[in-house]
Amino acid sequence: MDNVIWLIVAAGLLSLVYGALTIRQLLAADPGNARMQEIAGAIQEGAQAYLSRQYTTIAIVGGVIFLIVLFLLGLPVAIGFLIGAVLSGAAGFIGMIVSVRANVRTTQAASQSLADGLSIAFKSGAVTGMLVAGLALLAVAVYFAVLLGVGYELTDRTIVDALVALGFGASLISIFARLGGGIFTKGADVGGDLVGKVEAGIPEDDPRNPATIADNVGDNVGDCAGMAADLFETYVVTVVATMVLASIYFSGQDILFPAMVYPLAIGALCVVTSIIGTFFVRLGSDQSIMGALYKGFIATGALSLLALWPVTDLIIGMDTQMTASGVSFTGAELFYCGAIGLIITGLFIVITEYYTGTGFRPVRSIAEASKTGHGTNVIQGLAISLEATALPAIVIIAGILLAFNLAGLFGIAIAVTTMLALAGMVVALDAFGPVTDNAGGIAEMADLPEGVRDTTDALDAVGNTTKAVTKGYAIGSAGLGALVLFAAYTQDLNFFITNAADFPYFEGVDLNFSLSNPYVVVGLFFGGLLPYLFGAMGMTAVGRAGGKIVEEVRRQFKEKPGIMEGKDKPDYSSAVDMLTKAAIKEMVIPSMLPVLSPIVVFLVIGAVADKSAAFSAVGAMLLGVIVTGLFVAISMTAGGGAWDNAKKYIEDGHFGGKGSEAHKAAVTGDTVGDPYKDTAGPAVNPMIKITNIVALLLLAVLAH
Repeated sequence: MDNVIWLIVAAGLLSLVYGALTIRQLLAADPGNARMQEIAGAIQEGAQAYLSRQYTTIAIVGGVIFLIVLFLLGLPVAIGFLIGAVLSGAAGFIGMIVSVRANVRTTQAASQSLADGLSIAFKSGAVTGMLVAGLALLAVAVYFAVLLGVGYELTDRTIVDALVALGFGASLISIFARLGGGIFTKGADVGGDLVGKVEAGIPEDDPRNPATIADNVGDNVGDCAGMAADLFETYVVTVVATMVLASIYFSGQDILFPAMVYPLAIGALCVVTSIIGTFFVRLGSDQSIMGALYKGFIATGALSLLALWPVTDLIIGMDTQMTASGVSFTGAELFYCGAIGLIITGLFIVITEYYTGTGFRPVRSIAEASKTGHGTNVIQGLAISLEATALPAIVIIAGILLAFNLAGLFGIAIAVTTMLALAGMVVALDAFGPVTDNAGGIAEMADLPEGVRDTTDALDAVGNTTKAVTKGYAIGSAGLGALVLFAAYTQDLNFFITNAADFPYFEGVDLNFSLSNPYVVVGLFFGGLLPYLFGAMGMTAVGRAGGKIVEEVRRQFKEKPGIMEGKDKPDYSSAVDMLTKAAIKEMVIPSMLPVLSPIVVFLVIGAVADKSAAFSAVGAMLLGVIVTGLFVAISMTAGGGAWDNAKKYIEDGHFGGKGSEAHKAAVTGDTVGDPYKDTAGPAVNPMIKITNIVALLLLAVLAH
């Protein structure tokens, strides 16, 4: 069985080899003419400057937390935190470096053919995707193997605490990257659109707009680096939570090691199938870009399902009987749980595309509502954002019931693990979006022929849908992953209470999650308010950043009237620098909200009542965060995506096309939807999980 660990590590290394070879291929592609390279260089410089400053800020916060973890829980746990933080940041940073070099090459390739443009853009996304999956898998598998290699037993609490801390490190980077990147990108997008499109009447990505470079920089730091850190964290946290559950459920049984390795093996097989799936992305005779991308996703899902059976048989054994928390099941039933996870992933992608694609009722209804004004556009957009929560919730409910009836809470954990194991391909689809968006901007700013912009617009329209689809996947997996974390919290707490002789702090604790317990109700309400408060902070931050960009662009237009005539050059760097400072400043306080909330609730309830009430209130708070966070995030991301594509649907010539009154109303709706879908909504994902994982670490500190 020890050889299995090395096979898992080999799969993780294979993803890094794939990434290195693909990067070499991309950099060998033609970067276009001197003007295109100049624009791409400005985007690269801005993205590098932003991420360097962001990571410097994060490093300061992370360094303080590292020292706290070291003091409270010891060196192995602190090293776990450091590994999670460093590799989460690395996944996003490397992916961003690739995407800001692939954008200009995508533009040049699009001047040759649609197929060439698609190939370059997808390959750059695949680099980020495979790095996320590979580094996440290696982070957990290698550190798990190292802890065993230095003499820790599977039943030793140090292994569990170190892995949980690894997830915490990844979560901390993720929430900063998601929120900071979202504030930057949407501040530029909203401010630039309001002055450029609405006031000045110039096209999107017009080089005369001083916010244009900042907007393109934001696409990379928000949608590429931010999403990479987000799904890296979700992947790690879900695998770790599943391993924690296995360590509790199967402690002292022969099945313990296979059960802890099984989620890692699922991740390894899906890394391999995701790499194979990338070779299926080819433009067919119908010239359907989304169809080409779906070929890769469907191939990955089908191969993963086929490979899951022999992997389950090898690690667990199909006929092996297991019992967890009073529920008996076999290895075959765990396979069925994994299959449920793959089906949930497919359903989430279909549902999200329905609500955000230009070919379906929701987007077209918002576009049609734009004919009668700005207000009706906003009303219909809000209605769609609320409606979009229903089907995903039903899918999650069905998935929970099916998996639980097959294999209890551990079955749910395996379903979510399998769902997350497809992260490599899903991130590839997401990172495709900012590359194609940048490619269109470069084509516009470099004044390339109209046919090139038509090709990049086609790629960009699909990129908008893939970004929305992957956000839907991220939110669904985050909600289910947080449920696994909540199960880990309750099971871990029960473990400490049962073994109170070894953990004196838990002596006399009586866990009570009954709704007749007022502290449970208080915890539910407190947890329920957190996503709304967090979302409000994110939206407000975008509003402030966007307002500053509006003022900056207006200032430049006033002081340099020659900009509009093409005689003066806009100062792009001032807008980038202004947004960088604003985003870094705005991201810190909201990011600390989910970190501190479980600790504050525990201390306050503990002070006014007792330990039993405090533990119950924290547990209830976690449930409240999961439930409202899931609905807030889905509503924001689906609604924002629908608003965005409703604008693009009108720009394609419907309801009057560009410059019409309907188009102006759609721009307003998109302005509202932008911070919804790219800042507040996505940032709720890591916020849900970091709240849960801090609660787990709190238990470890109290038990230490």
